Amino acid sequence: MSEAVPHPPSCCAPGRGGGPGEFVVLGTPPGAASEAGAVGGPAGTAGPGEGHGPDGSVLLPGGTFLMGTDDAEGFLDDGEGPVRQVTLRAFRIDAHAVTNRRFAAFVADTGYVTEAERFGWSYVFAGFLPAHLRRGAARPERTPWWCGVPGAWWRAPLGPGSGVDDLVAHPVVHVSWADADAYCRWAGGRLPTEAEWEYAARGDLEQRRYPWGDELLPGGEHRCNIWQGRFPTRNTAEDGYEGTAPVDTFAPNGFGLYNMAGNVWEWCADWWTTDHPAGRRSNPTGPARGTSRAMRGGSYLCHHSYCNRYRVAARTSNTPDSTTGNLGFRCVRDV
Repeated sequence: MSEAVPHPPSCCAPGRGGGPGEFVVLGTPPGAASEAGAVGGPAGTAGPGEGHGPDGSVLLPGGTFLMGTDDAEGFLDDGEGPVRQVTLRAFRIDAHAVTNRRFAAFVADTGYVTEAERFGWSYVFAGFLPAHLRRGAARPERTPWWCGVPGAWWRAPLGPGSGVDDLVAHPVVHVSWADADAYCRWAGGRLPTEAEWEYAARGDLEQRRYPWGDELLPGGEHRCNIWQGRFPTRNTAEDGYEGTAPVDTFAPNGFGLYNMAGNVWEWCADWWTTDHPAGRRSNPTGPARGTSRAMRGGSYLCHHSYCNRYRVAARTSNTPDSTTGNLGFRCVRDV
């Protein structure tokens, strides 16, 4: 297992390394939940709209757009710039992140065992745990708000005693890059390239900061699920959610895609690099090899004071075997 940790320290998912040590297991998960039914039910989609295919995907025509940003709000070391012209062929992309219901259908059909299950643990945000469990948990030095919890995996997102029966319309979490890749292949698709993901997230808005424009709270309205309050000690949940939200929460962007900012980080196909040629490029796929994979979109733990990576051009990375409670994915399909 790798020793990598995202840079700089942020709300982002910590890399897997070494094992969590000895822990006390979790009790019943706190908080409100969606009432979408049992996880064992039929695979379905949330909020399909005009242009959605039977698999819940949206056809994007492709074309040329300006990728990246030179925004002063950005992180230079993350390789968000320079702005470059990118041309993409048409593709289909899921209207929302893969849900617990959909992932359950994949597991039922294939018997797939996730990496978190094989490792025996995954990372859970400390604020979701009782104080005595937080005190006893091993934590990454640079991101101490994460606790390695034995028995945490996609079907028990807060560890033993927790479940997803009330979270079937929420994004599946605690999935590694390989887990996400396996699901996409089963579903007849693949993970999006970073270029495809950013083109889709922009929703046909050129060089805007967010999928809906440049204001985080237009008219005082929350448009994404991120942290409100003081990170990482106080979350006022003014947007309605402390943890994940159902995948079709908030208005979609101009392409009809939900939660392209916040909620959960999403794996991309590309190996991580911060070296981006400034010239015109067509259908870029990233480096041929690497040690970490790119992630996009930010999560419910992102906050302007510390990690404003819920911007469209924001990006980070993690080792492919890493799994956390704020990391999911969506699929694309070639046309």
